[in-house]
Amino acid sequence: MANFISKRLTYGLLVLFGVITIVFLLFTILPGDPARMMLGQRADISSVEAIQKDLGLDKSPPLQYLKFLNDLSFLSVHHMTDAASYWYFDPVNYGKPISLISIKETALVLKKPYLRRSYQSKREVTDILAKAFPNTLILAGSAIGFALVVGVLIGVFVAVINKKWLNKAVLVITVFGMSLPSFFAAILMAWIFAFLLADFTGLSMFGSLYSVDDYGRGEYLDLKNLILPAFTLGIRPLAIVTELTRTSLLEVMSQDYIRTAYAKGLKPWRVIGLHALRNAMNPVLTAISGWFASLMAGAVFVEYVFDWKGIGVVIVDALEKYDLPVIMGAVLLIAVNLIFINIFVDILYGVLDPRVRIA
Repeated sequence: MANFISKRLTYGLLVLFGVITIVFLLFTILPGDPARMMLGQRADISSVEAIQKDLGLDKSPPLQYLKFLNDLSFLSVHHMTDAASYWYFDPVNYGKPISLISIKETALVLKKPYLRRSYQSKREVTDILAKAFPNTLILAGSAIGFALVVGVLIGVFVAVINKKWLNKAVLVITVFGMSLPSFFAAILMAWIFAFLLADFTGLSMFGSLYSVDDYGRGEYLDLKNLILPAFTLGIRPLAIVTELTRTSLLEVMSQDYIRTAYAKGLKPWRVIGLHALRNAMNPVLTAISGWFASLMAGAVFVEYVFDWKGIGVVIVDALEKYDLPVIMGAVLLIAVNLIFINIFVDILYGVLDPRVRIA
């Protein structure tokens, strides 16, 4: 098992290195000058050159790439004293480092990753993402949790009943749910449950995790604002989980070992819960892992419709302002989450099905 986990971690790190490289190349070749966007079109040449030097944009792309890797890495090489050096260690940006090896004024240090600063607000990208990411994580987690629990229950129920008309009805409903665009579903849910039926539901069309008290007593946790966004975002994964659970469970229940379990006199709930469902969950877990990461990246429209302050809104705002460090940081954050979710699911596969560990 340890060898299996180490292989998955190694593959994950290689994928992360590839993502970092692609992100850097994509945003390096994009047209436009961040320095002029920060200063305006009337900026003089000396000011533009000063900003480019401050951002490191006056260096060659290979040197910028090495500096980018150096900033992101936990282990970094830095020049500790010479502020004129391109590799100068700035404690304001990197925090307090732990020096591991020092050779004259150059040191190998252990530090937190540095995602640089926003071109527009001058705030650290880490701070911007740290404020927005928990909201998106809560929204995506709630949506995927709702889809997993309800979808598995419906899928098991339909597979156990196994009626032709019920299978067709569920198939039509799940196909409709999978094809329903998130932005249309968000507008529709907001209009029905937060406008037409607002007197009965008590739900609001707009609102984030925290609301401001009308009497000036500050912010308070307002979980009811999570209901509509989470339900809307969970519609598509709910349809997929339901259909995958149904088809996979029907296939597993036709296997010989299931008939043997019934022949031994085991109760139906025990056969389904401990034998059939356990082996039918692999495709469901695969779908859930991909959908969870994609929900965190693709919740932009839902967040905008319901005014949910998440990372999707941050990405769109940064795209409008050409704020490259924020976009790059957000993309890398999503990539890291996707990679570690896939690693976790692979390990879970190994626990549920020992045959996976042989591969």
